Parts: sequence; structure tokens; C-alpha cells
Amino acid sequence: MATATTHGAREHARAQQGTRAETMPVVPATDWQDPPREAGPLVWAETVAGGNYTHKVLARGTELRLTDLAGDACAHLLLYVADRPWERLNVADTVKVQWNAYLGAGRLLLSDQGRVLASVVADTSGRHDALCGTSTLVRNTGRYGDGTPQSASPAGRELFKLAAAKNGLTPRDLPPSLSFFQGVEITEEGSPHFTGSAGPGAAVTLRAEQDVTVLIANVPHPADPRPAYTSTPLEVLAWRARPTTAGDPLWEATPEGRRAFLNTTEFLATRGLA
Repeated sequence: MATATTHGAREHARAQQGTRAETMPVVPATDWQDPPREAGPLVWAETVAGGNYTHKVLARGTELRLTDLAGDACAHLLLYVADRPWERLNVADTVKVQWNAYLGAGRLLLSDQGRVLASVVADTSGRHDALCGTSTLVRNTGRYGDGTPQSASPAGRELFKLAAAKNGLTPRDLPPSLSFFQGVEITEEGSPHFTGSAGPGAAVTLRAEQDVTVLIANVPHPADPRPAYTSTPLEVLAWRARPTTAGDPLWEATPEGRRAFLNTTEFLATRGLA
């Protein structure tokens, strides 16, 4: 057997160099074969399998595009200020401050300190959720028979734990998350209604307004009623761009958003970062 010895295993491993799988990171990202026309130099290029996760630290101004390739991805997302992880995505404030529970182009993703972590600058899906969070070990075990990370039906929170650990964070650092590409609406009776995806090819683009740590788990939405664990690949591309500044339509779109951008700029200015 070619891999029965250390020498054979080494030669076998080296022979795999350059092999491309359907889901994997591309390093360097500039080797990505089909970058978006509007993109600057790519700094992150990866296809995340269903039931898997990824993470990266992005510089302020970086744009991050997520694409639901086959129509059944669900990108559960968490954000942290890169060197101050105690400042993190606060879904409740994101919804409350903007007087709107639905995500889409023009919405801001806010921290618990009233500052902008990222803005949504483009959206062709319209099927997102800021209400339900991600799946848990208990839920997936009860529904699919297992929810551990190594199983065929990992839970989002279990994958977030792994991504968090690789960034020096613990389970205590995991707040409620947002999810993209599988929608939930509230009915007139006040109940959540799962609206599913917008189909293959839908994309959403975020712009980092501070240096941020991004955690993504690509797993089924917890309100997905289908009995089978259904999760398809998620494309993740990021490129260098510019942060939102005064005068940008997004900055001036609402009084609440303008205040959040002012809070962010003041904070960065005191640290010599803006």
C-alpha cells in the first residue's frame, strides 16, 4: 500500500498538490479562477461545504460576498472587533436601533456599543433571518439523530465553537447569530414563518466598517421544516475596498445609521485608525 510507510504517505500527500476539490479554500485567493468584475484583489476565496464552517479576520473596508451556489446554503454569521472581541455583533440592537427586523441592502450590523461592524451593500436574495439564531446540539440530535461537529448533521453552534476556538474565543463568547439565504417572516398573528431560499445564485455583500473577525457556519436553518439535513455549498469571496465615509448614501440613509457611523468614526479616530 503506497501510504503504509511514512515515505509513501509523504509522496502520496505531495502528489495531491494542486488538486482542486469542489469545496475548499483557494490559497492565494488571487488564484480564484472567476473573480467578480467589481472586485479588487481577492483576499479570501473559499467554497464552504454544507455542514461545515469557516472564519477569517478582515481589514476595515474589505467587502465580503456570500453566494448560495445551489439554493440550499444558509450562512450563519457572527462578527467581532478583531482585537477587542468583547465588542461583537448584537442582533437585538441591530434590529431595535434600525426599527426593522428584516435584513437587506442598506442595513447595518451593529455591535453592543452602538458602532457599525459591517454594512449590507448588496443583496439579491431577500431571504434572511435576524430572529431565530442557529441550530443547537440538542435540537439536531433530536431532529437528525446527531448534532456533533463530526457527524453528518452538525449543529451551527457546535461549528461556531470550533471557529471561535481558532480565534481565542470560548463558547461564552457566542452571541445570537444572523443567517443569510433562508428567510423567516413574522405573520400578522405574531408567529415566525419559514420562507426558505431565493434559489441558486443569490448573493449578499457585506462591507467591514472596522477590522472584524468573521465566523460562518453553513448549516440548515433551525426553522427549516424538511426532515432531511439539507445544506449545499456556500461561496465566500472577499476583496479590498473602502469603508463607508461621510457623504456616502449609506451613511446618510437614516438618523440612527448616521449616529452609528459617527460613533464608529470617533472611536477609530481616538485610536489613530481613521
